[in-house]
Formats: sequence, C-alpha cells, structure tokens
Amino acid sequence: MDTDSPVAIAAAAEKDRIANLKGIAFMGVAAALVSVMHVLVRDLSSEINPIQIAFYRNVIGFMMLFPFLLRQDRSLWITKQPKLQFFRAIIGTCALLSWFTALGMMPVGDATAISFVTVLFVTIGAAVVLKEKVGMRRWAAILVGFIGTLIIIRPGSGIFGTGALVALMSTVFWASALICVKILSRTDSSITMVFYANVFFTIFSFIPALFFWTWPTFEQTMWMVLIGVMATLGHLCMAQALKLADATAVAPIDYTRMLFAAGVGFLMFGEFPDVMTWVGGTVIFLSTVYITYRESQAKKAATAAAAPTITS
Repeated sequence: MDTDSPVAIAAAAEKDRIANLKGIAFMGVAAALVSVMHVLVRDLSSEINPIQIAFYRNVIGFMMLFPFLLRQDRSLWITKQPKLQFFRAIIGTCALLSWFTALGMMPVGDATAISFVTVLFVTIGAAVVLKEKVGMRRWAAILVGFIGTLIIIRPGSGIFGTGALVALMSTVFWASALICVKILSRTDSSITMVFYANVFFTIFSFIPALFFWTWPTFEQTMWMVLIGVMATLGHLCMAQALKLADATAVAPIDYTRMLFAAGVGFLMFGEFPDVMTWVGGTVIFLSTVYITYRESQAKKAATAAAAPTITS
C-alpha cells in the first residue's frame, strides 16, 4: 500500500489515535495508583517512620520486578558506567526518602502540587549539565513555573514550612536522578537501569531505615506491602503510557494526580488544598506541559533534519 495515499494516512492517524487513547488510560491509572499510595504513606507515617516505609516500598518493588529481570540476558546486568549508576542510585534514594518524609509532614495535595516543579529542574539541568539548547520560550515557561511555586508555598505564610522545603528538596533530587538517567541511556539499556535502580535503592534505603526501625505489626506490614505494590504498578503504567503515546498527549493527564490526592486526602484527613495551592499548582503544571510540548517539537525537528534526503 502507498504510504502517501489517503487511506494509508487515515489508517496511520487512526493507529496513532488509538495508541494515544491507550497511553492516556495508562497514565490515568498511574496517577490514581500513585496518588492513593501517597495518601497511604501519609496515613501510615503517623505509626511508622516514612524512611522505613520507603525501604519496604523498595523491597516490594524489587521482589515484583526481579522475576522479570531474571528472564533478561545477564549481559544487560552489566553497566558501562558503574560510577554514574552508583551516584544516580544515591540521589534517587535521597529523592525517595525526602519525598516520603515530606508526605508525612504536609497535606498530600500541597506536596503533589509542589512535585510538578521536577520538570522545571530537569529542563534547567539539561541546559546546564547536558548543554541542551533551551530557547527563550522554555526559559520563560520555567520562570512562570517557579512563580507558581511561590504562589503555593507563599513565603511568610503557614504553608511555607519544613514540609514544603523537604518536598522542594525532593524535586531537586528527582530532577538530578533523571539527568543521570538521560546520560546513562546513551550507553546502558533500560533493563540495566532498572536492575541497578532496584538493587541499589533497596540497599541504600535499608541503611538509614535501621536508625528509625520499629518492628511493624502484621497490619502495618500489609499496608506497606500495598504501598510497594501500588508504587510499582503505578510506575509501570506510567512507563507504558509514555511508550504507547507521545509525551504531549499523556502529560496533561498527570495533573489528575492532584485531583486524586486532594480527593482521597480530604476523605481520609479532611485536608483540602486552598485556592492559592490550586492556582499555583495549575500554573506550574501548565508551564511543564508547555515545556514538554516544546521539547517534543524540538526532537521532531532534529529527527527530520537528521533524516536522509532521497533524491530522484
């Protein structure tokens, strides 16, 4: 079939539409799972230290993914950049531990709104560390995003507390870890990165957990197992969404994390983000969606420029 014919073009468009719809569905499920998991962390942190909960989350994730890793070629377990894998694992562990700690200190809806800042830090890191070209429009979007952050935390208000600072610190760690992933992806496969992340995250989170260790009851253990399962499934769904659909199609669905977090947080704790948190979260999110769109356009332009030209 001629790929330039109207029928072929229509078929390709329909295929992309279906893929985008599937991606949107997976991202919606991911947002729901991760949001409910965060609320469970906040609830359980009143009984178990968040750092210990983070360790259990890593152990369960490792146990769920290890059978998959066993089926892979063992050569994929060997990294070409062991020092960077080690460094990325340390940063990633710090990100997870600080994030779980923040969840135990502030309303989940507020923390979720702040978490959208991660994309802004990733873009800045890509420009500074990776020397990626970031145009004036994306720099402007970054500035707008940080204005949204100030709207949420409102220095001098009751919101601007230790929890907000820890949440912001976590976004910096997450962004740094994602920059490492960008570099590692040049030489290591996704299987290699998953393997090292699961092994090192579990080991590195166990060490600080020892300082806060209390033996959980059976019920508490089951809640931590559920947290680990939901976190792992949520990340798998998110990965599948990005695999199936363009990032610009699924990125807006990520905003539903705030809706889920606010709704479930209100039902369980009576906590609901105030108007300024919604405004700030929306501003941050719109800026990150625009950045995602601009990056997608830049990649498409680069791909088109690199494509061979066929002359007749």
